[in-house]
Amino acid sequence: MASNPERNDARKGRNKRPHGHFSRRPEAVADDWIWGWHAVEAALANPLRGPAELILATPERIRQIEAKFGRQDVMQQADNQQIAQRLPQGSVHQGVAVRGAVLEPADLADFEPKPGAVLLMLDSVTDPQNVGAMLRSAAAFGAAGVVLQDRHAPRFTGALAKAAAGAVDKIPVARVVNLSRALDELTTAGWRAVGLAGEAERTLGEVLDGTPTVLVMGSEGEGLRRLVAEHCDELAKIPMPGNFESLNVSAAAAVALYEASRPRTA
Repeated sequence: MASNPERNDARKGRNKRPHGHFSRRPEAVADDWIWGWHAVEAALANPLRGPAELILATPERIRQIEAKFGRQDVMQQADNQQIAQRLPQGSVHQGVAVRGAVLEPADLADFEPKPGAVLLMLDSVTDPQNVGAMLRSAAAFGAAGVVLQDRHAPRFTGALAKAAAGAVDKIPVARVVNLSRALDELTTAGWRAVGLAGEAERTLGEVLDGTPTVLVMGSEGEGLRRLVAEHCDELAKIPMPGNFESLNVSAAAAVALYEASRPRTA
């Protein structure tokens, strides 16, 4: 499948968006719901969401929403069982759910390679809980954004949005056709790609040098795909003195993001 250069090419000039403004634009109204207090709160705080439906279980939840966001025309009260009937079985909704606009992905060109900047790239990480947790860590450690392959990525609603605890609406995410090509584009734009691999000779702390860095995480079990690894500038490992074989991919991402967020001189 050919890449769409107008969407994915980091080398093309673009008008800069206002500093601090969330870069994704609304498309159609989503069919899927977002639930859980933190995820719904972040969605309502994002001016690009435009909620189409908002359901709350108690008068207290209504008061909390109105105190933070004012009266919402689309707000309606329903009991916990009625909310649960609108959501997938087993959803822990905490008495609140919202459905709003789909957010358009960011472009690679939106990510400015400033000293110390970090991007997180996910190679075939498909579990919604893991992806959500990794988005949460990326936001917590100040990453510039997340890059993932469009056809191997879960939808950013439901269980993923709940696991992300609001990060879906707080950190830009670029969806690309080809990760190897995206790495080439990011490298041309001034980023340095570091792939996480258990077999690497050097540790992540030894490899990081303060330059704009793309941390590339592979899927659990399979790790980085060969072509993606070959397009990284370096491979690095997380040292594990406890002699345990590996970490869950979302835990490994959190460790890597913490290490990358530490001040370094380029």
